[in-house]
Amino acid sequence: MSASPKASQAPRWRKWAIGVGLFLVAAIVVFHTVVPVFVDASMNTVVSADVPTVTPEAQALHNRMFIADLHADELLWGRDLLTRVNRGHVDLPRLQEGHVALQVFGVVTKTPRGMNYDHNTGETDNIRLLAMAQRWPREAQTSLRARATYQAERLADAAMRSGGALTLITSRDSLAAFLARRNGDPVQVGALLGLEGLHALDGQLSNVDVLFQYGFRMAGLTHFFDNEVAGSAHGVTHGGLTPLGRQVVQRMEQLGMLVDLAHASSKAVDEVLAMATRPVVVSHTGVAATCPGPRNLTDEQLRAIATNGGLVGIGYWDGAVCEPTVPQIVRAIRHAVQIMGVEHVALGSDFDGATKTPWDTRGVVALTDALLKSGMPTEDVARVMGGNTRDFLLQWLPGAEVR
Repeated sequence: MSASPKASQAPRWRKWAIGVGLFLVAAIVVFHTVVPVFVDASMNTVVSADVPTVTPEAQALHNRMFIADLHADELLWGRDLLTRVNRGHVDLPRLQEGHVALQVFGVVTKTPRGMNYDHNTGETDNIRLLAMAQRWPREAQTSLRARATYQAERLADAAMRSGGALTLITSRDSLAAFLARRNGDPVQVGALLGLEGLHALDGQLSNVDVLFQYGFRMAGLTHFFDNEVAGSAHGVTHGGLTPLGRQVVQRMEQLGMLVDLAHASSKAVDEVLAMATRPVVVSHTGVAATCPGPRNLTDEQLRAIATNGGLVGIGYWDGAVCEPTVPQIVRAIRHAVQIMGVEHVALGSDFDGATKTPWDTRGVVALTDALLKSGMPTEDVARVMGGNTRDFLLQWLPGAEVR
């Protein structure tokens, strides 16, 4: 007796269902493991993976100096900060190899699709898919504040697991204590939390205090689109501070948080400088005189920031210096020094910011070498490479008593 048509079709349907199930499982595994690594590796690249060769004199000076970088976005990519990897720009072993003493970690919470330097809206959200792929907490899929606090927790966890090799800096006192320890142990690295755009407030002034409690000590008003606080240099309105933005700047100053003008519109820059009672920073930027562009500072803005007592970090990627090469970075640094005075100029790499840079953080010694060869005095090189950042933070971070 032959099997009925229904009986013969049942195994086919079971095989089909099993096949679909296996495909979905494989797709989920790929989404959570392969996709984040591929996106990271394809977006954070270097011109050369080799550590540059420099003169013995430059290397010796570099090893003695306090090296600091005002901006890197490593926390976005789901890597373990304590583990050396062969992609991207920053991790603790490579910071140590590059003799970097202090790294400011910027936290990205939202970027628009088709991100560009000229015109973006906040209607789309690249980071949500990345957050899902990396299995961030469910709240972080919708709340930008939750994305910020999650990344802050990841940095705090890395510091806790580092056995003292990585120290989270939150005050003048903690920085001074770190500097004292590092004098006897030069492989220690300090970490400070910054924020790329105050859309992470989710529109609530009270979230300034929440972010402060999570360790944020620097915050940019905007990133690539206008938000509830201010207009972006890359947004639609190019407007200034909103009423909420003015309240936010005032509260940040009360807490001792540093106002970061990177990515802010020209009008927002002017309005912050007009009301600021404390120096500002521009954590990562270029200068328009050596590389024209909407996110690079004009000489007039550089002078105004110097008058304010602020600090400007010169970046390494094409948007900041037009071509990611050491001569172009040095050209921007020297111009900023000429316009502002050497005490106002620092490094702001934008490592791991979906950027292509000359090298990863191990290669920053090439700037020491090139600045010396350009004729810059040794003491000025030491200031630009990190001394200015150290001294600025020692003066302007909040005291331990601030709550």
